[in-house]
Amino acid sequence: MFFASIEINNSEIARIFQCKDGPAPALGRCWSVSMGKFFSELAPGHQEFIQNQQIFFVATAPKEGRINLSPKGYQSFLVLGPNQVAFVNLVGSGNETAGHLLEDKRITVMFCAFEGNPLIMKIYGRGRSIHPGQPDWNELDARFPPHPGKRQIVLIEVESVQTSCGEGVPLFDYVQDRNNLLQWAINKGEQGVANYQDKNNRLTIDGKPTGLPD
Repeated sequence: MFFASIEINNSEIARIFQCKDGPAPALGRCWSVSMGKFFSELAPGHQEFIQNQQIFFVATAPKEGRINLSPKGYQSFLVLGPNQVAFVNLVGSGNETAGHLLEDKRITVMFCAFEGNPLIMKIYGRGRSIHPGQPDWNELDARFPPHPGKRQIVLIEVESVQTSCGEGVPLFDYVQDRNNLLQWAINKGEQGVANYQDKNNRLTIDGKPTGLPD
């Protein structure tokens, strides 16, 4: 990453920072800036934006210990309604999200546009993990693609939604999903994946239980 010195006029600054009071004053002075907007639910426009994204980020934290931030892909996110969303959590080396939600149900999901018009959208809510064989699993699982290695579905009750400009997010082109994780789960087989989870996914990196069923 590098930083370059550029020339930019006041009207461009006003556009980028969404100044409420017309053109921005000279550099070095404060001006009125329109910050992020909050919504009580996911509007149709928000849902359309989500459907067009290839990646999202999930943040959780225990009462004490490390904060977790994970990227997710594979079209594994689903809007169930204006105030309810869910995503599939595939098997991996860690199981932080599930462990944190047992202690503190707070969860934040972030989407940001890497192409087209800039936008950052954050979903704030309360989440819980649903594992195979538990109530609600079959109904929710049927709504997702048949990804190998499904570990849990995280169901989130949406409390608020925030949007902001996203002008500082760079442009990237989507090429394709990586298939290594899915192929790994296929090669392992159902029992092999279960054995891996039993060895690696029962505790968070801080040594706290993740709620993985026996």
